Amino acid sequence: MLQGFAKFVFRMLGWKAAAGVMPSKKAIIIGVPHTSAWDFVISWLYYTSVGGTAHIIVKKEFFFWPVGYFMKKMGALPVDRSRGASLVKQVIDEMNRRDTMHLAITPEGTRTLTKKWKAGFHAIAKATGATVYLGFFDWGRKQVGWYETLELTDDAQADIKRMKEYYKKLGIVGKHPERFTLED
Repeated sequence: MLQGFAKFVFRMLGWKAAAGVMPSKKAIIIGVPHTSAWDFVISWLYYTSVGGTAHIIVKKEFFFWPVGYFMKKMGALPVDRSRGASLVKQVIDEMNRRDTMHLAITPEGTRTLTKKWKAGFHAIAKATGATVYLGFFDWGRKQVGWYETLELTDDAQADIKRMKEYYKKLGIVGKHPERFTLED
C-alpha cells in the first residue's frame, strides 16, 4: 500500500525513476546534489515506489513523539552528533547489526554550498563491506536514481575526486543550483 502511494505521488509530481532497488544487501547510495530538504522527500518517494527502504542519518533530537515514530517508519536512524567523530562508528555498528541495509548519504553534508565533501561514507563502506552506488536527484530532468557503483580504493579523497568527475558528466542540477558545485 505504501509503495503504491509513493509511486502515485512520485509520478504526480512529474518525476521519473532511473533505476530500481540496489541489488546488494548492504549498500550506500550517494545522493547528489543535496541543495534542499525536498531532496529527502523526492528520494524517499522514489526508493519506496520502486520497492526499497533506504535509511538516512538524522540527529537524535528529531526523534520525539510523535515525529520520531514516523521518522523510524521512513527509515531514519537516530545518531548522537554530540559524540563527534563517533558518528561514523555509530552508523558502522548499526549497519553491522543488520543483514540488509541500504543507507542514503549526501557527501556534501549540508544543503548549503560546499566544495569539500565528507568521506564518512567511505569509512562506513570499507568497515561494513557495503557497495557504494552513485545516486542522484536531478531537478532539471526531474529524474532520480543511480547508474553505477564506485569501486573504492584506500584513498578516500581520490575516490571523491572520481565521484565528482562522474557527476560532472551527468550534468545534474539541484533544486537550488547556486548551492551546488563540483569544484575542489
